[in-house]
Amino acid sequence: MKSKTFKNRGGMGLAVLKGVAVGLCVALVGILIFAFILRFTSISDKLILPVNQVIKGVSIFFGVFVGMKKFKEMGLITGLSIGVGFTILAFLVFSILDGAFVFDKTLLNDTIFGAVFGSICGIICVNLKKN
Repeated sequence: MKSKTFKNRGGMGLAVLKGVAVGLCVALVGILIFAFILRFTSISDKLILPVNQVIKGVSIFFGVFVGMKKFKEMGLITGLSIGVGFTILAFLVFSILDGAFVFDKTLLNDTIFGAVFGSICGIICVNLKKN
């Protein structure tokens, strides 16, 4: 019986790439839906940042969940990798769409959020699959 671990060289890398791609797709859909809602309603500007953080969190969770679908170990490392990878790729994609690359404290905060939240999601996903 073949073990479903990261012992094969490309296993973790493919899981991370898959998770980052899924997370980015979820984020793009979430941002588009939120932009549509903003366009036709009068939501306060104070809600934009919290909603964006929720969209990022949901995107990272789905990315980690899908990326770790076949694996039952290394949740912390894989989740952290997916969270940071998602944050960097999302920054690049949304900066290209915006037409400006702004390196500031927000990027650092987003990277830390992605790393911590991805790690937590990875741990949760591994422990859910063990049961």
